[in-house]
Amino acid sequence: MSLTDRERSEVGQANTSGKQPVVFIHGLWLLSSSWDRWRQLFEENGYSTIAPGWPDDPETVAEAREHPEVFAHKMVQAVTDHYLEAIRGLDRKPAVVGHSFGGLIAQKIAGEGAAAVTVAIDPAPGRGVLPLPASALKSGSPVLGNPANARRSVTLTFDEFKYGWANNLDEDEARQLYDEYHVAASGVPIFQAAVANLNPFSETKVEYKAEDRGPILLVSGEKDHTVPHAITHAAYKQHLKNDGITEFTELPGRGHSLVIDHGWEEVARTALDFIRKYDAPSAG
Repeated sequence: MSLTDRERSEVGQANTSGKQPVVFIHGLWLLSSSWDRWRQLFEENGYSTIAPGWPDDPETVAEAREHPEVFAHKMVQAVTDHYLEAIRGLDRKPAVVGHSFGGLIAQKIAGEGAAAVTVAIDPAPGRGVLPLPASALKSGSPVLGNPANARRSVTLTFDEFKYGWANNLDEDEARQLYDEYHVAASGVPIFQAAVANLNPFSETKVEYKAEDRGPILLVSGEKDHTVPHAITHAAYKQHLKNDGITEFTELPGRGHSLVIDHGWEEVARTALDFIRKYDAPSAG
């Protein structure tokens, strides 16, 4: 598995800048371009940024919609390894920010000792996270409802997106986000998460007690249907087993779209403030 030319270029630019790098990890149904506004904000505040895609992700939403089949079969550990490959190319240990399955992968990277500081936003549940609220089951049903989806890519209908992602938004904004950002996603990570607590070797396992984990912030959107409070808070309680700095915050009224909707900057500044507190930017 190797980085794309774009990803290698971003790593090189981060190293050349001499600035503290921040790695952004997206989850299912988005591309790395969903972080563009976050990256601009962080760079304006003195950081360098990289946003690798998942392996073989198309570069644009238009291309992704032309070839949805390319998203099939992407599993949690392979995606994690792809981000670790990018991180190994950096001259400095980065801060890591992830959303949804990207939030789970960010925690796995922290458990590998590869992150200076971590922010996991509405993270998909890893092994040991037990709550499974009804809204999470309903949000996952477009995938979990058909076992064959473990081998497929899955595109949400607008109504499915509205329930799982944009339940706290008006119809116009929900439609705008669906049209601008939504792409197909691999079905298998959702199955991996669903059966994680039955599988001691699950790829969703996080090393919560890792001594070199670094500070971590868990962020929950109060109105999230896909990753409700109970899931994010259960992950937080797992991290409390670690002697390192562990914090939790819940943002009122926010759903799973919180990193891309009209309130994205509140979430981004929450992450930025935490990272700046524990890993301030500086020249190399």
